Amino acid sequence: MAKVYFYYSSMNAGKSTTLLQAAWNYRERGMQPLLLTPRLNTRDGLGKIASRIGLEANAHSFSENDSLIEIFRGQHRSTPIACVFVDEAQFLTRRQVSELCRIADDESVPVLAYGLRTDFQGALFEGSQYLLAWADVLSEIKTVCHCGRKATMVLRIDASGRPVRAGEQIQIGGNESYVSVCRRHFHQGLAERSEPQLPFNDLDDD
Repeated sequence: MAKVYFYYSSMNAGKSTTLLQAAWNYRERGMQPLLLTPRLNTRDGLGKIASRIGLEANAHSFSENDSLIEIFRGQHRSTPIACVFVDEAQFLTRRQVSELCRIADDESVPVLAYGLRTDFQGALFEGSQYLLAWADVLSEIKTVCHCGRKATMVLRIDASGRPVRAGEQIQIGGNESYVSVCRRHFHQGLAERSEPQLPFNDLDDD
């Protein structure tokens, strides 16, 4: 039976790079992937998935009102889809996560979703909440805080590098607006190193 996979992390952990490599592996074997990206994600350009290391691919952009299962079926009728990939999956709605589960369960096509787990206030995004609840396989993509500990949280910062604690949940931005940090430095609001750096073996901790 096909499964729904949720690969989650804080920012700058290489989610898009991992997605693009996996999609390439399908194409290299003559199988057609369907790449989906939310229209909210304007950072890479409409209908584009791009990684920080320069990889990019065209994708089908969708809004919160779009039916992902209808998009899938429309593509599947013309070219059989072997796997569905979703970038920035935190922006999915509850209904859309349910539709991804139906693609796996009813259409027997695996779904690989990549996204953030929590926002800048430490709260779950809607898409992440239901992927954590319903996905068959949960996998963390790890990255590090400036102190060397595993980064599990995201700080939103202003132009002066100071933490922003209030505001709309969704604000598109990159390194100029967000920093991945460990839980300790999330609560302290420290976006830069202020103490000796730890060795990177903390990534092995569960």
